[in-house]
Amino acid sequence: MTVKLPLEPGSKIGILGGGQLGRMLALAAARLGFDVVVLEREADSPAGRTAERLIVGDYQDETALAELAALTGLVTYEFENVPAKSVEWLAAHGVEVAPDSRALGVAQDRFEEKNFLNAHGAPTVAFAEANTAEEAQRAVARIGPPALMKTRREGYDGKGQRWVEHAHDAGAAFEELGRVPVIIEAAADFVRELSIIAARDRDGAMAVYPLAENHHENGILRRSVAPARASEALNEQAERIAARILAGLSYVGVMGIELFEMADGRLLVNEFAPRVHNTGHWTQDGCEVDQFEQHIRAVAGWPLGPTRAIAQVEMLNLLGDEVEVWAKYAAEPESRIHLYGKRGAKPGRKMGHINRVKPL
Repeated sequence: MTVKLPLEPGSKIGILGGGQLGRMLALAAARLGFDVVVLEREADSPAGRTAERLIVGDYQDETALAELAALTGLVTYEFENVPAKSVEWLAAHGVEVAPDSRALGVAQDRFEEKNFLNAHGAPTVAFAEANTAEEAQRAVARIGPPALMKTRREGYDGKGQRWVEHAHDAGAAFEELGRVPVIIEAAADFVRELSIIAARDRDGAMAVYPLAENHHENGILRRSVAPARASEALNEQAERIAARILAGLSYVGVMGIELFEMADGRLLVNEFAPRVHNTGHWTQDGCEVDQFEQHIRAVAGWPLGPTRAIAQVEMLNLLGDEVEVWAKYAAEPESRIHLYGKRGAKPGRKMGHINRVKPL
């Protein structure tokens, strides 16, 4: 199905992935008058239950992809572990996919991602690749311990990574991570973790949200506070970095970029995600147009919306059985509850979030 842009209300948009990000994208799309078709492996999923139609199938199942292509003509994705080959298959069959497979492919390989960032003027910590235990040991020795070893592919929320305190421990860490290709990263002696949510439309125009300050526990985002306290110079530095990344990828859509603020005021890029991002959830109640609507606007060929903050927000992730105290949050006048509709409250699983709002 060929698609005419800008996409008119009443049209269908496909989403690869049925998790919470897909759910919130589907809700935003519905608010703009679009119907959503979700392709997801599970029959019961957060996004699947909010979509106009659900296709149950593997992301690489060509029959399922063909059905999605026949119904939509315009597809996006909710997370970066969707196979890049699936996006390439859709594009080869006349489907408009945004962001495209290049952004997905770069983000899926941490070593390629770091190379891309450095090549486009977005600084990172020192890093090296390793494909064997011996290479890992040499890389840690060269970069200097402690160093962070991560699998090049997959892994999220602290999974697929190990701290290496001494070079002679690198072999054991490599074994623990499954003897797969890894990247070794120098430790970042940062002051705080920040993130910027940025959008780019089909004509190259950008819209950038205020910085968020983020706090992690056990590798999982716990809370974000936005707009972060930041100088004009720091905000401008973050915006320049975002502009270089998005332009370098000819990107269309919303992207989350995680940053380290160093003691000397420099910003280093930790990683980027070619999708809407957990650290941007505060925009749902803190901005004129939130990140989910912004993403739908961008991929649909609509003008980008304003990103001005209208409130100060503290976003708190609800993990595991913390979601069971929803009634407490419902009684807080300053809290806005966003629950994902997941069936099982497993430890560490993101079940929802709340945005505590106060005037700027």
